[in-house]
Amino acid sequence: MVFNNETPIYMQIINQIKLWIFSGKYKMDDKLPSVRELASEINVNPNTIQRAFYELEKEGLIKTEKTIGRRVTTNQSLILKEKRKLAKAKTKQYVQDMVGLGISKEELIKYLKEEIENGNSKM
Repeated sequence: MVFNNETPIYMQIINQIKLWIFSGKYKMDDKLPSVRELASEINVNPNTIQRAFYELEKEGLIKTEKTIGRRVTTNQSLILKEKRKLAKAKTKQYVQDMVGLGISKEELIKYLKEEIENGNSKM
Protein backbone atom coordinates (compact mmCIF):
# COMPACT_ATOMS: atom_id res chain seq x y z
CA MET A 1 0.00 0.00 0.00
CA VAL A 2 1.05 3.55 -0.71
CA PHE A 3 -0.19 5.93 1.97
CA ASN A 4 -1.01 9.61 1.61
CA ASN A 5 -0.60 12.30 4.24
CA GLU A 6 -4.16 13.59 3.96
CA THR A 7 -5.93 10.73 5.76
CA PRO A 8 -4.90 8.81 8.89
CA ILE A 9 -3.19 5.53 8.00
CA TYR A 10 -5.71 3.40 9.89
CA MET A 11 -8.53 4.96 7.81
CA GLN A 12 -6.65 4.19 4.59
CA ILE A 13 -6.26 0.59 5.78
CA ILE A 14 -9.98 0.40 6.59
CA ASN A 15 -10.80 1.63 3.08
CA GLN A 16 -8.39 -0.87 1.52
CA ILE A 17 -9.85 -3.80 3.45
CA LYS A 18 -13.34 -2.68 2.44
CA LEU A 19 -12.23 -2.62 -1.20
CA TRP A 20 -10.81 -6.13 -0.79
CA ILE A 21 -14.15 -7.30 0.64
CA PHE A 22 -16.28 -5.49 -1.95
CA SER A 23 -14.14 -6.71 -4.86
CA GLY A 24 -14.23 -10.32 -3.67
CA LYS A 25 -10.58 -10.69 -2.74
CA TYR A 26 -11.93 -11.51 0.72
CA LYS A 27 -15.22 -13.34 0.41
CA MET A 28 -17.91 -13.76 3.03
CA ASP A 29 -16.66 -15.81 5.98
CA ASP A 30 -13.03 -15.74 4.73
CA LYS A 31 -10.41 -15.66 7.44
CA LEU A 32 -8.43 -12.41 7.48
CA PRO A 33 -4.68 -12.27 8.06
CA SER A 34 -3.63 -11.80 11.66
CA VAL A 35 -2.75 -8.34 12.91
CA ARG A 36 0.96 -9.15 12.74
CA GLU A 37 0.73 -10.74 9.28
CA LEU A 38 -1.07 -7.77 7.77
CA ALA A 39 1.15 -5.25 9.58
CA SER A 40 4.22 -6.99 8.17
CA GLU A 41 2.68 -7.26 4.67
CA ILE A 42 1.87 -3.55 4.37
CA ASN A 43 4.70 -2.34 6.60
CA VAL A 44 2.80 -0.56 9.38
CA ASN A 45 2.68 -0.77 13.15
CA PRO A 46 0.47 -3.66 14.42
CA ASN A 47 -1.44 -1.15 16.61
CA THR A 48 -2.56 0.60 13.42
CA ILE A 49 -3.94 -2.65 12.03
CA GLN A 50 -5.59 -3.40 15.37
CA ARG A 51 -7.36 -0.04 15.26
CA ALA A 52 -8.52 -0.62 11.67
CA PHE A 53 -9.85 -4.08 12.58
CA TYR A 54 -11.63 -2.61 15.61
CA GLU A 55 -13.41 -0.02 13.44
CA LEU A 56 -14.35 -2.62 10.82
CA GLU A 57 -15.75 -4.83 13.56
CA LYS A 58 -17.82 -1.92 14.92
CA GLU A 59 -19.24 -1.49 11.42
CA GLY A 60 -20.07 -5.19 11.30
CA LEU A 61 -17.95 -5.98 8.23
CA ILE A 62 -15.67 -8.32 10.15
CA LYS A 63 -16.13 -10.45 13.25
CA THR A 64 -13.72 -11.94 15.74
CA GLU A 65 -14.08 -15.53 16.80
CA LYS A 66 -11.90 -16.79 19.62
CA THR A 67 -9.53 -19.52 18.46
CA ILE A 68 -10.32 -18.85 14.79
CA GLY A 69 -9.42 -15.17 14.40
CA ARG A 70 -11.07 -12.50 12.33
CA ARG A 71 -13.44 -13.32 9.50
CA VAL A 72 -15.44 -11.36 6.96
CA THR A 73 -19.11 -11.10 7.89
CA THR A 74 -21.61 -13.48 6.32
CA ASN A 75 -24.18 -10.67 6.18
CA GLN A 76 -24.41 -10.15 2.42
CA SER A 77 -26.97 -7.34 2.69
CA LEU A 78 -24.58 -5.37 4.94
CA ILE A 79 -21.73 -5.85 2.46
CA LEU A 80 -23.93 -4.69 -0.43
CA LYS A 81 -25.23 -1.72 1.60
CA GLU A 82 -21.70 -0.61 2.47
CA LYS A 83 -20.53 -1.15 -1.11
CA ARG A 84 -23.35 1.05 -2.43
CA LYS A 85 -22.57 3.67 0.21
CA LEU A 86 -18.93 3.79 -0.89
CA ALA A 87 -19.88 3.86 -4.58
CA LYS A 88 -22.25 6.77 -3.98
CA ALA A 89 -19.63 8.71 -2.02
CA LYS A 90 -17.01 8.20 -4.75
CA THR A 91 -19.54 9.16 -7.43
CA LYS A 92 -20.52 12.29 -5.54
CA GLN A 93 -16.88 13.30 -5.13
CA TYR A 94 -16.18 12.67 -8.84
CA VAL A 95 -19.18 14.73 -9.92
CA GLN A 96 -18.19 17.57 -7.57
CA ASP A 97 -14.65 17.50 -8.98
CA MET A 98 -15.95 17.65 -12.56
CA VAL A 99 -18.37 20.48 -11.76
CA GLY A 100 -15.42 22.30 -10.21
CA LEU A 101 -13.62 21.94 -13.54
CA GLY A 102 -16.59 23.44 -15.34
CA ILE A 103 -17.62 20.13 -16.96
CA SER A 104 -21.26 19.97 -18.04
CA LYS A 105 -23.57 17.06 -17.28
CA GLU A 106 -23.45 16.01 -20.92
CA GLU A 107 -19.64 16.10 -21.02
CA LEU A 108 -19.44 14.15 -17.78
CA ILE A 109 -21.66 11.38 -19.17
CA LYS A 110 -19.66 11.39 -22.41
CA TYR A 111 -16.37 10.98 -20.51
CA LEU A 112 -17.77 8.12 -18.46
CA LYS A 113 -19.03 6.31 -21.55
CA GLU A 114 -15.72 6.80 -23.34
CA GLU A 115 -13.79 5.44 -20.38
CA ILE A 116 -15.99 2.35 -20.22
CA GLU A 117 -15.94 1.78 -23.99
CA ASN A 118 -12.15 2.19 -24.24
CA GLY A 119 -11.73 -0.66 -21.79
CA ASN A 120 -10.08 1.50 -19.16
CA SER A 121 -12.40 0.08 -16.55
CA LYS A 122 -12.95 -3.55 -15.66
CA MET A 123 -16.66 -3.57 -16.44
